Amino acid sequence: MKVGKLPESVLLRSVLKQINHRREEVLIGPALGQDCAVLALAEGEVFTLSSDPITGTVKDLGSHSIHITANDLAASGAEPVGVMLTILLPETTSEEELRQIMKDAEAACAGLQMEILGGHTEITNVVKQPLISVTGVGKIIKEELLTTMQVKAGQDIVVSKWIGLEATTILAKEKKDKLRTVFSEDFIQTAKEFEQYLSVVPDARAAKAFGVSAMHDITEGGVFGALWEMAAGACVGLDIDIRKIPIRQETVEICEFFNLNPYIIMSSGSMMIAADDGAGLVQAMKAAGIEAAVVGKATAGNDRILRNGDDVRYLDKPQTDELYKVMG
Repeated sequence: MKVGKLPESVLLRSVLKQINHRREEVLIGPALGQDCAVLALAEGEVFTLSSDPITGTVKDLGSHSIHITANDLAASGAEPVGVMLTILLPETTSEEELRQIMKDAEAACAGLQMEILGGHTEITNVVKQPLISVTGVGKIIKEELLTTMQVKAGQDIVVSKWIGLEATTILAKEKKDKLRTVFSEDFIQTAKEFEQYLSVVPDARAAKAFGVSAMHDITEGGVFGALWEMAAGACVGLDIDIRKIPIRQETVEICEFFNLNPYIIMSSGSMMIAADDGAGLVQAMKAAGIEAAVVGKATAGNDRILRNGDDVRYLDKPQTDELYKVMG
């Protein structure tokens, strides 16, 4: 497609036609000539906002972008309402590729009861691959808002599902030819299907119903980065047993193949949660069909300790995500 704003005909048939209205809060959504979306809140509710550029993958870009942003909103305890999408595409992008991005984004929104509220779509020579910048909007009763500042010393730290899910599915899709030199098609297909676990909206819903102090989506920088951020946000220490951090064997083997550290790799699909009763939370989440594990405790002071059997070391500040070593 040609550089510049999309022609009106393309915008109508490949973007706006793919979007459906489903939220009563949305008074004005995407349409020709509309510069702004308009949303309404009930009494006592507040908006939560989150912004993410999706640069780590081009496969399933539409759905991926929705899940990543919805996860951030869910971590605050909020109900995700919708997203604004800024989509920048290189000239080599076809209209069919754009339409598929929108279809995938809309399907993900439908599954989460969210809406695409508006945004901007443009063909530009500034990018070399499709890029989506997402602004997410959620809502929550003001008194129920959760932040990492609410983590307290003595509370259990729980991790839902398994770390490394996001990176594993990206590598299985984007680097499948390399993986085929070592792994079976069934193994690679299983890793690709980790995409089904990327949403932590159900994790957050179950945790909030049980009663927790804080949640943090484990994203770029992996579980070690998320541990640091949660501790820094609350000014607490940590005592974490690495052996208790849940991880799938597919993630271990794919990371070993590419010589990557699975503890500092993109891990959307896994939520970090602080709770007074970690064991009870794990049982409640399992009753909701979500795996989880207690991995350690928040402690008084600033020491952030990682234990691996007899080996004890201190957690480092967040590092560059390992996925970039392979994806660039």
